[in-house]
Amino acid sequence: MSAGPAAGPLLAIVLGALAVFAAALARLGRIGLGRDLVVVAVRATVQLAAVSALIAAVLRDAGYTAAFIAGMVVIAVVTAGRRITGSMRAGAWTTALPIVAGVAPVLALLLASRLVPFRTVSVLPIAGIFIGGAMSATGLTGRRALDELATRRGEYEGGLALGLMPRDAAMEVCRPAAALALFPVLDQTRTVGLVTLPGAFVGVLLGGADPVQAGATQLLVLIGLLAIEVVAVLITLELVAAGVLTRAGAERPDGRSRRRWRPRPRAGR
Repeated sequence: MSAGPAAGPLLAIVLGALAVFAAALARLGRIGLGRDLVVVAVRATVQLAAVSALIAAVLRDAGYTAAFIAGMVVIAVVTAGRRITGSMRAGAWTTALPIVAGVAPVLALLLASRLVPFRTVSVLPIAGIFIGGAMSATGLTGRRALDELATRRGEYEGGLALGLMPRDAAMEVCRPAAALALFPVLDQTRTVGLVTLPGAFVGVLLGGADPVQAGATQLLVLIGLLAIEVVAVLITLELVAAGVLTRAGAERPDGRSRRRWRPRPRAGR
């Protein structure tokens, strides 16, 4: 008997009921996300159906797997860039730096040490988890940092008046808030096995491995994510402080002059 749910009409009915239930509650609670909940549920269904069909072919060839991972990186960059800047203008593409700089060395270390077997079926899921973590950390850091610079503009300008360079003044304002981007992975690592059984553990366990091996795999993922997300947060902070990542319509600090940076809050905030 399969350990996973069977794909079929019953699964579709249950998933549809859960999505409608969530959307109805959101509408009744007037939090304004009812339509979004349904849209993301449908989108996730379509995406996973397509990916599930594609994965079978991708896993047969290392070249296809590498191309698939590269595609995941591109999508992560686009998602994080839009989340931070509101558009895919030139600066948004620099989110590739924190994502790749975080994921590449950690994944290379795990493969070189053979802790993760150099097989497509092993590399692809680990890479996906790492890329997703780097994307989330980058997006959260960028948004929080720019929010702080927008709401605490007076403190930023006060730093300039005291003689700080634009980068240093921006760091003083946005560094503490950006650190909050690490809270999700910190909480997940702190409570692993006590509150939740994360995906890597469950996946390896359902794949037939013993609990000790599943736990070792999950530890690799969690500790790897800690390192990856710290790198992503620090680099994203630097990009924001240097004025490389800004929101559409906002002025950027000029490191060669003392021009003031006046970031504007996003519409509707």
